[in-house]
Amino acid sequence: MSASGSLIPYINVKLALLGLQPVETADGAKFNEIVSTLIAQYREKERLLANHLCPADHRIQTFIYDYLQDVPAVKLPQRTFVLDRPGMARELSLPVDRDEFVSDIVSSYRAKQGVLHNPRSDRRTTQGIFHVAEGGLPIPGDKQAVPKEVFGKLLALALNPPNSLLRLPFTATQPQPAECFASLLIRPVVCPEVAGFTAEKTMEIRFFVPGNLVSNLDFVESIFGNGGDPSLPENDAGLDVEHWTGHTGCVILAPHLTKITKKAAGLPAAPEPPRKALGLYLQPSAALSRAAEMPLSE
Repeated sequence: MSASGSLIPYINVKLALLGLQPVETADGAKFNEIVSTLIAQYREKERLLANHLCPADHRIQTFIYDYLQDVPAVKLPQRTFVLDRPGMARELSLPVDRDEFVSDIVSSYRAKQGVLHNPRSDRRTTQGIFHVAEGGLPIPGDKQAVPKEVFGKLLALALNPPNSLLRLPFTATQPQPAECFASLLIRPVVCPEVAGFTAEKTMEIRFFVPGNLVSNLDFVESIFGNGGDPSLPENDAGLDVEHWTGHTGCVILAPHLTKITKKAAGLPAAPEPPRKALGLYLQPSAALSRAAEMPLSE
């Protein structure tokens, strides 16, 4: 079982606040008694602020609207399981009552050193597969350029994964597994501090992943740390101009896009190979008739 079990009550509260079923624990009755009133108050406030985004998400959404002015644009997920404490991603990567989780895209196992995550596939290069939408800076020749309409459609598809991909491993063994997006804020250092010359500079990056892929955020957090709750003012990069580079990034994991057709993504179908014409000489009409009956094949 997990050595960080102190996070389980907190995770249960966050699940309940999202309207999802908390996992069963020994003190479940006590939990329900304590938080039921708080949950009712929170949901009413959430209803009144249904269109509110945290500052980082607001900056990302503003860019999406500005960039996709002439094509349909979708909204970022507003109700996500926010990983606002270090270690939550690791806790959510495994069922509450087991030490392993296996799906068709990732396998996670609890080990003495921590948790081992094995993705089904792990590409080490993006050569030939990195698509960049047009309408911005020049696109390098080794990247695939696509119209920004394609970006709009892919973004909409990415934010609409199948329910099986939204299922949180933490609740996989429960009667009603929770299905939601998980999100994480990180503030990686871009420019280290140079005493007497410049202060440390960081950028902000928001991650949105279907619940089944929360193990990816465990990996990210273990390298770049946890930026805390993006809704709190103390974690708003826009209020920390001295240490913010002014850059905001967004990463959305969407493995289900590998099953999307070019037509669904708005890409033109691959042109058909040219069909070889019959090379005919001027001959009597009978010969031409026989040639006309031949199929147009290679």
